Amino acid sequence: MRLIWLLASLVVLASAGTLKDPPRQRYDNYSVYRLNIRNKIQLTLISKLCELNKKYDIWKEYDEYSKEVHIMVNPAEAKHFQLFLKLYGISNELLIPNVQKLIDDEQMASARDSGAFGWTRYHELAEIEAWLDDIFAAHPTVTEEFTVGYSYQGRRIRGIKISHGTNKPGIFIESNIHAREWITSASATWFINELLTSQQPEVRNLAENYDWHIVPVFNVDGFEYSHRKDRMWRKTRQPHPTSSCFGVDGNRNFDSHWMENNGASSNPCSETFAGAEPWSEPETKALSEYLTSIKDKFSVYISFHSYGQWLLSPYGHTKEELPPNYDDLQEIGSAFTAAIKNLVYGTEFVRGSTATVLYVASGSSVDWVYNELDKKVGYTIEFRDKGRFGFVLPPAQIKPNCEELMAGMIALIKKTNELGYI
Repeated sequence: MRLIWLLASLVVLASAGTLKDPPRQRYDNYSVYRLNIRNKIQLTLISKLCELNKKYDIWKEYDEYSKEVHIMVNPAEAKHFQLFLKLYGISNELLIPNVQKLIDDEQMASARDSGAFGWTRYHELAEIEAWLDDIFAAHPTVTEEFTVGYSYQGRRIRGIKISHGTNKPGIFIESNIHAREWITSASATWFINELLTSQQPEVRNLAENYDWHIVPVFNVDGFEYSHRKDRMWRKTRQPHPTSSCFGVDGNRNFDSHWMENNGASSNPCSETFAGAEPWSEPETKALSEYLTSIKDKFSVYISFHSYGQWLLSPYGHTKEELPPNYDDLQEIGSAFTAAIKNLVYGTEFVRGSTATVLYVASGSSVDWVYNELDKKVGYTIEFRDKGRFGFVLPPAQIKPNCEELMAGMIALIKKTNELGYI
C-alpha cells in the first residue's frame, strides 16, 4: 500500500512539473569576457571550469588565429571568476557587462516595429513561416516549397527552391542550425527576398542562372525555444535518457568523422554535445536523407552561422590534413572576403579551413556534404560581429550584415564558376 502511495505521489509531482510552464530565462548582469590565452595550461583550466560549472558558458571557443576565448559568466560567480583569472595570469577584457540589457534592447526594437515582415527586427518562427506562405503565393512560377523532414517535437522543417528554369547548377543553404543565432534566419529570408525582387544585374544573374535551395530555419524546435524561453539556447530540444540536460549540437551530429579529435563533446550538458550516436537527432537524419535524395541537384553547400566573421571550409575534423582542392577553396574564399571588405562598412572576414583557423569541429554538415556527398565547394559563414554583441546582434545591423552576405555570395559564386565547379 505504501508503495502504491509513493508511486501515486510521484505521478502527481511529475504531472505538476509538466503542467507548470517554466519562466523565461533571464540574464541580468551576466557578463561576457574576452580571455587572451597564452598557453595550453590556461586553455585546459578554462575548458575544465566550464565543463564542471554550468554558471559559465563559452560563447567563442579558442582558436589559433585570435588565441581568444569568449565566456559568459553568471553574476553569482563574478568574484570567483576574477580571482581565478588573477591566480592563473589570464588577461581579460569585458565585452558585454549585462547580457540581459542587450536582450531587452533587442525586444524593444521588435516592439517598436511590429508591422509588416521586414529586416529591421528579428522574427519568430510563425512569422517566418507566414512570410514564406506569402512568398509562394506571390511568386508561384519560380518558387517551390519542399519539406526536409520533421523535428523531434513534430514541427515541419520547411525550405524554398527558387528556379528560373530546369537543369541549372544548384546551391543549397542551411540556416539557423544553432537556435540562438537569429541573424542567420534574418539573413536567409532577406537573401530569398533579394533573389526574387532585386533588379540589380549581379543579383538577377544569381537568381536566374542557378537553382537555390534554402532552409531559413533548420533547428525549428530550438529556434522556437530561444524565442519563448531562453534567448541563449543553442541545441535541439530532444531530452536525454540519462541526463536532465536537453538537446544536441546539430552541427556535431553528422556522420562524418563524428567525435574525432575532440571535435565535439560526449557530455549531454555541453553546448557541443554530439549526441549518443550520429543521426541521433531526427532533424539531422532528415536533412541527410533529403540532401542524398537531391545530391545531383546541387554543387555548392553553404551553412549560415554567427558570430566571428569567418569563412570556413573543410576540414573541420583535423588540422593535420587539408582537402585536395584546398587552394581552390581559398581562392574562392579570397574573392568572398575581398568583396565584403570593399563595401562601405569595411568589415573584415578571415578565411581558412575550420580546424586550422578556428578549432577542430567534427561531425558538421559542411564536412559531411563534402566528404560523403562529394560536393567540393562547401563553406560555413560566421556572420557579424567579433564579440561586442556576440549572439545578440542588434536589429540595426541586420541589413548591413545582409548587404555583406550578398556582396560575398556574388563574388563566391562567380569565382566558383570560373574555377569550373558549377
